Amino acid sequence: MNNWKELYDAKKMTSDEAVKLIKSGDKVVFQHDVGEPEELVRAMVRNAANYKNVEISHMFSLGPGDYCKEEYKENFHPNMWFLSGQTRKACNSWGDYTSFFFHELPELMREGRVIVDVAMIMVSAPDAHGYVSTGVSGDYTIQAIKSAKTVIAQINNNMPFTYGDAVFPLMKYADAIVEYDEELPALPLGKVGDVEAEIGKYCASLIQDGATLQLGIGSIPDAVCAQLKNKKHLGLHSEMLGDGAMQLYNEGVIDNTMKAFDKDVMVANFIMGTKELYQFCDRNPAVKLMPVDYVNHPAIIMNCSKMVAINGALGCDLYGQVAADTMGGDKQFSGVGGQVDFIRGAAMARDGEGVGIIAMPSMTVKKDGTRISKITAHLADKQVVTDSRNDTEYVITEYGIADLWGKSNADKARALIDIAHPDFRPELKDQMEEMFHQKY
Repeated sequence: MNNWKELYDAKKMTSDEAVKLIKSGDKVVFQHDVGEPEELVRAMVRNAANYKNVEISHMFSLGPGDYCKEEYKENFHPNMWFLSGQTRKACNSWGDYTSFFFHELPELMREGRVIVDVAMIMVSAPDAHGYVSTGVSGDYTIQAIKSAKTVIAQINNNMPFTYGDAVFPLMKYADAIVEYDEELPALPLGKVGDVEAEIGKYCASLIQDGATLQLGIGSIPDAVCAQLKNKKHLGLHSEMLGDGAMQLYNEGVIDNTMKAFDKDVMVANFIMGTKELYQFCDRNPAVKLMPVDYVNHPAIIMNCSKMVAINGALGCDLYGQVAADTMGGDKQFSGVGGQVDFIRGAAMARDGEGVGIIAMPSMTVKKDGTRISKITAHLADKQVVTDSRNDTEYVITEYGIADLWGKSNADKARALIDIAHPDFRPELKDQMEEMFHQKY
């Protein structure tokens, strides 16, 4: 597109002008996580009086989420695919939540089951040929751009230029361009305490040299990374690329040389972490951002060499059912995301060496000081199952590893009780014996 600069200049406008392209009743999709275009979102909220019932959808958010304030409930209708603290209250009252496996989202857009009237995105500055990168967010962003009737792009010079499916010709799709630089949201490394360190040790014991990893963010993934310093030739095929993976790459632990495919590169859907991480990923050929229907698809994951998927949970019952996105009482907490995609993909690994791990502390403490076991006889009332009992292979707490694959109900319960917090084990043993009519 030789005349891209002329088209670019013709489509440049302020953020307040750009959001006038949004109409009442539109379904608006944001690029998610670190890629949320904050200046466009602020402008949309500033102009809220111009809208009625504009549906807002995205995955995780790091923005303030002002469109979810009750004062805007007539203007904006949040219908989220993954909840965060900013969106949770609205979606559990006047808003909504749509559940699906993360890898399905691009196809849902292509089929028109998820409608995208307006895509609001944040991209890097264009290169000499008019190409930009979605930077920190590959996942569903490119498909949202292709499916949208209108694309509003915020150009941010702080957005890293990443390779893979993140690169596209801006002027082929953009209807409005807003130049606005702002720092990307940065998250510090998780604080690794004694509990997380023990969990990290147990997880690392299941990771072989040459394994391909899926890692998330937080203290447990950081604890796992800290235990991998002596491993060799690890690879990354992960929903998220974070600081822990970057550090392992810089130390030569992750070199991606033993991967079954995508050798020599770390493959991820999105990037989230520190400013150092974003700088590391900028124009780095060792980082490849790909769409979620590639990275998260179980048929792709199952072909990764020695795939190890590590995910968290809010709770697990004695059947091995895992709840990771609801708290009970009909309250949505987060979302399914890619957890089931990776747990199932790892379990189906064709090399027979895939490992699916649910890692969590044995208990949690409420604000009032009440201690609650995360391993219970049954999930909480109205708590929804994320991973079925047939999907759960390994559960790890600071007290050990419960290997559930191929075991009877009673044996699964015994294994889980053995890694529960000792204070809760007597009650769990009694419940187990009543449930399965066998002695512990």
